[in-house]
Amino acid sequence: MLYGGIEAGGTKFVCAVGNENEQIFERVTFPTTKPEETIGKVIEFFNQFNLMAIGVGSFGPCDVNIESVSYGCITSTPKLSWKGYPILKKLEESFNIPIGFSTDVNAAALGEVTFGAAKGLNSCLYITVGTGIGAGAVLEGKLLQGLSHPEMGHVTVRRHLNDTYPGKCPYHNDCLEGLAAGPAIEERWGKPGVELVNNSEVWEMEAYYLAQALVHYILILSPKKIILGGGVMKQKQLFPLIYRNVKKMLNKYIELPELSNEIEKYIVSPGLGELAGITGALILGKEAYETQPEKQK
Repeated sequence: MLYGGIEAGGTKFVCAVGNENEQIFERVTFPTTKPEETIGKVIEFFNQFNLMAIGVGSFGPCDVNIESVSYGCITSTPKLSWKGYPILKKLEESFNIPIGFSTDVNAAALGEVTFGAAKGLNSCLYITVGTGIGAGAVLEGKLLQGLSHPEMGHVTVRRHLNDTYPGKCPYHNDCLEGLAAGPAIEERWGKPGVELVNNSEVWEMEAYYLAQALVHYILILSPKKIILGGGVMKQKQLFPLIYRNVKKMLNKYIELPELSNEIEKYIVSPGLGELAGITGALILGKEAYETQPEKQK
């Protein structure tokens, strides 16, 4: 059986076709432009295949409440042309098959807990640090979702003593995303992160902000694995700085090996690399097929 997966990012869309074992046979990537143009390319790609279902991991904020009238819509995104766009409805109009829908970071968390760095565990936290900062969580084997989906990139963090940058978030200015996402790094320092590799001050400050957020998540959610992905986290010098700051901030309040001498095994890079999100999207498609009413299969 073939399933489709869509990793709908704010910068690019990734579409893939795979089987029930999440083996990927075909994959395409194209820029996120205007909604109708982008979704048109999605439909054109999937029309080549006889799919059983499709899973969508979308950028947000988006409505993930299946009982809501705006379920499957992009909501308060700064990408104005996508605001209020009914991405799920548009796909359902083109494909008469089950379609699963969640956030892109939830999909990545699902991919990692099923086949990646958190395989064999029943909980993990996946955080992407790139153009924005977002997180998805699997707890007790289920994606974390309540009133809405988690928006962990917009938590408040204490300012670094040497940081005078006002913050870039259009909603909160100096939330975590406003201080530590890729665009904030570039605007604060005048260069993108890839050109600041040898500037230790940049990464000390970045680790200070990210570690604060991780401490919040550890204290509140207690995930069994934390996975850090996204473009900024390709700066591998960040990881030891984050480890040091997390341990310092926790101050041995929780005395577990995962938070002390084994922390490098607890806070890790994605096991699936850049395929975490699209793999999770395929899983969402498979789950949508398996949970549909029996008479529709």
